[in-house]
Amino acid sequence: MSTAFSKCFDPSGTRFGVPTFPWRFAPDGYATRRQLRGRGLRPGGQPVAAQVMRRHRGRKSGVQVAYLYRVDRARPVRPMTSRKWGALALAMLARRTCLQCQITYSYCIPTSLGVCILCAYPAEQHAA
Repeated sequence: MSTAFSKCFDPSGTRFGVPTFPWRFAPDGYATRRQLRGRGLRPGGQPVAAQVMRRHRGRKSGVQVAYLYRVDRARPVRPMTSRKWGALALAMLARRTCLQCQITYSYCIPTSLGVCILCAYPAEQHAA
């Protein structure tokens, strides 16, 4: 058994508080939020049932963790209502509208600028 495997293998949960498995070695019956969503399910208020870990050089802690939920306790995703669709459409419209010139674009305005490209760099647009 490799050392990376043994550091992340704690099926009883004594070391980390929840059962911990190495990356890609979780038993059947557990899924991440994204995997649940792919099946049309959501956690439904259940606590984290287990986690998977792997080494990650880019993180300060040195490990990457993904939380797992039990599939048998998951609930179906709530359907989108007309009010939710309307709220989503208004939010996307706000992301595409420039606050300075009030023009609606076909793309989302960069949050780093806060305004459209033409308003952010007016001198360069006139020079071209």
